[in-house]
Parts: sequence; C-alpha cells; structure tokens
Amino acid sequence: MERRRRILLTSAALALVAVTASGCTANEAFFFDLPDPATAEGPIIQNLWNGTWIAAWGVGIVTWGLMLWAFIAYRRRKGNDGVPEQTKYNLPLELLYTIVPLIMILGLFVFTARDQAELLAIEDDQSETINVVGFRWSWAFNYLDEEVYDVGTPGVPPTLWVPVDEKIQFELTSPDVIHSFWVIDWLFKMDVIPGKVNTFQVTPNKEGTFIGRCAELCGTDHARMLFNVKVVSRAEFDQHMEDLRVKGQTGKLESERANYTGERPSEGRNL
Repeated sequence: MERRRRILLTSAALALVAVTASGCTANEAFFFDLPDPATAEGPIIQNLWNGTWIAAWGVGIVTWGLMLWAFIAYRRRKGNDGVPEQTKYNLPLELLYTIVPLIMILGLFVFTARDQAELLAIEDDQSETINVVGFRWSWAFNYLDEEVYDVGTPGVPPTLWVPVDEKIQFELTSPDVIHSFWVIDWLFKMDVIPGKVNTFQVTPNKEGTFIGRCAELCGTDHARMLFNVKVVSRAEFDQHMEDLRVKGQTGKLESERANYTGERPSEGRNL
C-alpha cells in the first residue's frame, strides 16, 4: 500500500513539474486558454468552455486513476504465473459506464442550449446594423443605418469599424460559397451561407484593433480572406462613416455575382 501511494504521489509531482516548467498559467494548462473576451457576451462562451474542460478533466482523472490502480493491483508478481480472474461481465460496472456518460452528455447539452439561446437572441435594440458580405475572396461591410459601405480584396484586407459599448447587429450573406465570419477576440463565429441571412448581435466593450478571418475552408484563396476590426469611440466611428461618404462609398453593395475579381467597385456595382 505504501509503495502504491508513493507511485501516485510521484506521478502527480511529475505532472506538476511538467506544467510549471512549460511556463503555462493554470488557465493555459488546464483550459487551453481562450483570449480575454472583448465583448459583453464573451464571458458566456468562456464559462461554457471552461466548464466543458472541467468535466473533461474529471473524466480523465478518474480514468487515469483506474488505469494506474489496475496496473499496480493486478500486475504479475514473482512466483505467480497466473492471470487475474476473468469474468464475462460486471453488471454494476457496465451500468456505471453507461449512465455516467449519459448524464454528462445531457448536462453539457442543457448548458450549451441555454447559452446558445442567449447568444443568438435578437432583441431589436441595436444601435447599428451591419451587413457582412463574404465572397471569394474577401469581405464587404454595408453599414445599413449609415448608408455607406467598405470592401476589401485578397491583397488589401478591409477594416470593420464599430462603436464601443454599443450593441451591433450583424446580418451575414454570401453570393457564392459558405464562408465563416470569425473575430477571434469576440470568441464567436457564424457561418455565412448563400441564400440565407444569418443574424447575431454583439456588444464590443474593449477599444482596439482585432483580427478577423474566414473560419470555413471555402476554396483557393481561403487563407487570404482576412479582415480587421476597429472598436472605437462613437465620435471616431461617426468620423469614419463621413470619410466613406466623402470617398463616394454610399449605398449598399449587392451580393448577386460570385467570383469577385478583387477590384474595388464603384457605387452601385455588384459583387
């Protein structure tokens, strides 16, 4: 018994040393840490992620413990060439590994469904509505309330501007294939599907520049479907909208034509 205890303690100590030596924080080591959320809704996703990993680690620890115990308790000993007693089934054990995973899956489903319903709720109280057009191979942003637009190319990624601490509604459309709108620090992404308008609302609460990209393998130049997001004050946002008007980028870019060539369109030109 004493030897078994020493083996368990040694194993735990080695695992702790490995984590410490790697320079990882607790979140990075045990939750494969996400970026700090940059939206009011981000903590919902972060909590669901961490809760899932807690459940996964619980299963792993119990499983590894049982394996280690079996290795020690049923190892072959000197003077004993036999094998442990073999049985066809163990009803309590089979019930355990059937019921426990079922309870865990149902629990994860309940929490996921609850958080998904909250994240996808559309309350029609947004301050700005932006139509995001994902096309081969870049992005266009129609600021519907401001009646201006911006558009990028594979070589010149566009920048999406949004005001800080204001709820923004995004309407995602595509003229060609499935893309995926993903702002990494928002901890959120949603598919952009031809013939369907996907909608979500988000409230950016940290000023700064953030990276966005297509998270769906959409074709040849998928890796170049990049964009930036600038979260700024309302005054800076209004000034940028005025700058787009001065450039003549007024109205809305339609999304009827696929295979956009990459030239910056003039007003009224379709993608």
